[in-house]
Amino acid sequence: MTLASLHALIGYTFNSPTLLQLAVTHRSFSGNNNERLEFLGDGVLNFIVAHQLYHRFAKLPEGDLSRLRAQLVKESSLCDIALTLHLGDYLKLGEGELKSAGWRRPSILADGLEAIVGAVYLDGGFAAAE
Repeated sequence: MTLASLHALIGYTFNSPTLLQLAVTHRSFSGNNNERLEFLGDGVLNFIVAHQLYHRFAKLPEGDLSRLRAQLVKESSLCDIALTLHLGDYLKLGEGELKSAGWRRPSILADGLEAIVGAVYLDGGFAAAE
């Protein structure tokens, strides 16, 4: 699978393709990996979901909004999205992770998706990430 096909799947073309390359690179593959992008993407994703919920559900109290956001950004939800995108086909994994089918592991898939969100945010800003 090429990164160009991943661009099409996520509906965004990077100005800096090296960001997408980094976003799909797991720490088992290289010292230069997606962990920092994952950290950023986690925060961006939480903010985007909170922002959308705040506007779409104006009458819901804070506790309900928090619970709904937690459901939407939990690992299993992100993994489902990553599976839909076939993200595992694009991940660069080290030999050990390849042998243990890391491309199907929910935590690796969810982390990869968060890293892509972080990369999109860095490349195109809030509007692109949203």
